[in-house]
Amino acid sequence: MEKVESGKFVTVNYKGTLESGEVFDSSEDGQPMEVKVGSGQVIQGFENALMGMELNEEKSFTLEPDEAYGSRDENQLHTFSRQEVPPEMNPQVGDVIGLQTPDGQQIPAKIAETDEEKVVVDLNHPLAGEKLNFEIQVVDISDTPTQMSADCSSGGCDCSSGCC
Repeated sequence: MEKVESGKFVTVNYKGTLESGEVFDSSEDGQPMEVKVGSGQVIQGFENALMGMELNEEKSFTLEPDEAYGSRDENQLHTFSRQEVPPEMNPQVGDVIGLQTPDGQQIPAKIAETDEEKVVVDLNHPLAGEKLNFEIQVVDISDTPTQMSADCSSGGCDCSSGCC
């Protein structure tokens, strides 16, 4: 029977929960996720768990923060004075905004604190510091992609050009 190995396109049904039982992501209400194993499309611990699985095999596993999104880093909290915030913006705690890096990349930042003088943004991944529990099932293993990847849909190519 065919097994998951590096270079294969693997389609997976999955449910991810936090230690509290809260579901943070799932394919239950959408389509399964397809990943090219070994390409870094998913967190390393998830990819490691896929390795060697067979078609229709199910698995449950827990990832420690260092296998997922890392530990929270309080150095990733940045404070901006209100004068640096565009006047049309009204940031509220919990909002996610896009910040632009000096090289032009957009990165998400969550508003952690705000008052009349300052806005504090958190650049940690929302799941940093969390243990992640997964239930997965391999539903397809292929040598070629069977779904259009998110990169292709946002990049405007049709996958035949090899961008996937």
